[in-house]
Amino acid sequence: MKEYFSKMRGGAKSPPGVGLAEVLWSWFSSMIGIGIIGYLSSAYFEPRDLTLIIGSFGASAVLVFAAIKSPLAQPRNLIGGHIISALIGVTAYRLFGDIIWVDAAIGVSLAIAAMLITKTVHPPAGATALIFIIGGDKMHNLGYLYVLIPVGAGAFILLIVALLVNNLSKNRKYPEYWL
Repeated sequence: MKEYFSKMRGGAKSPPGVGLAEVLWSWFSSMIGIGIIGYLSSAYFEPRDLTLIIGSFGASAVLVFAAIKSPLAQPRNLIGGHIISALIGVTAYRLFGDIIWVDAAIGVSLAIAAMLITKTVHPPAGATALIFIIGGDKMHNLGYLYVLIPVGAGAFILLIVALLVNNLSKNRKYPEYWL
């Protein structure tokens, strides 16, 4: 029992801080990425009773604009994780739609398993599955369109912005790998 609790003490050093230039690049690129998605959503998608912006994109922005070397931030993980999780979230809701807590538990846990199997782990994508399940009628009415809009289109926009803006700095390189 003592060994079990001793694991909770940690032991590794805290990660190093980042310089002001890195903070500014992360701020600038995330502002552009989320700004484009937000603008397109409000100007073109919401008037058509759609959306292009979902909460999990905020967490994706942290990865693809501030933790760009992380395996979790690479294109395969960004796009694959979101698409796989969206498919699973919609399917879980369709199978168990009357019991939201069951949908949520099954959807998120299956999304995690599928991302692990496909090597596409992207933590925000767990929220992508959950957002559809708990999203209410407006979200549920999208059905499998949710996989393409907002999920696929929004993740693709973040990827394009990450490729263009992250590589403007001579000290940044994105992606580390594609597949």
